[in-house]
Amino acid sequence: MEQEIENNNKKLDTPDEILLAALRLFAQKGFFNTSLTDIAKEAGIKTTSGVYQHFKNKQTIAAALYANIIDSLSISIDDIRRCNKKPSEQLREVVGLLFRLAQDAPDIIEFLFVIKLSEFLPDEKPLIETAPFIKIIKIIQAGIKAEEIKNIDPMVVYTLFFGIINHTLVMAVSGNLTKSVDSYQSPAWLAAWHAIHKK
Repeated sequence: MEQEIENNNKKLDTPDEILLAALRLFAQKGFFNTSLTDIAKEAGIKTTSGVYQHFKNKQTIAAALYANIIDSLSISIDDIRRCNKKPSEQLREVVGLLFRLAQDAPDIIEFLFVIKLSEFLPDEKPLIETAPFIKIIKIIQAGIKAEEIKNIDPMVVYTLFFGIINHTLVMAVSGNLTKSVDSYQSPAWLAAWHAIHKK
C-alpha cells in the first residue's frame, strides 16, 4: 500500500521533475546539446517513454518552462506593484526579485537572459513582449509621469536600466564575478537608477 501511494506521488510530480531537470540541463548545456535521454536521466526516469507520457518533445518542454517562468514573474510583479506605491520603489523591488532568482535559482536567469530562446521557441513572444515585462514598462511610464524618471522613450529607459541589471545578473550567474550574487545588487541598482533618474 505504501509503495502504491509512493508511486502515485511520483506520477503526480513527474511533469515538474521533467521541467526542473530540463531547466538545469538547458542552463548547463544549452537546448541543442540536451537530449530527451539526458532529461529523462536527470529527472530520474528510466526511459524517454516516461518523458513522452507528459510532453510531446523537447520543444514542448521548453515552451512549458518558459510559460511557467513568465507566469510566476508576472504574479510576482503584480504583488510588487500592489505593495509599493512609488514607481522607484517598484523598480527597486523588481531588481530585488531578479537578484533573488539569480541567487536561489540561477538556471532561470540563464534560461531567460543567456540562452537564445528564439532559436528553439520561434513561435513564443520575445521576453520584452511578455506580461511581466509589459508591466515593467508600465512602471517606467508611471515613473516618467511622476517625474521620478527622465522624460524619454520608455523603451530607451528600459534599455538603459535593465542593460545594467541584466548584464550584472548574467555575469554573476556565469561565474564571471568573484563575489556572491547578492553583493552586486546594491551597486547595480545605484548605477541603473542613476542612468534613468530625473535629477
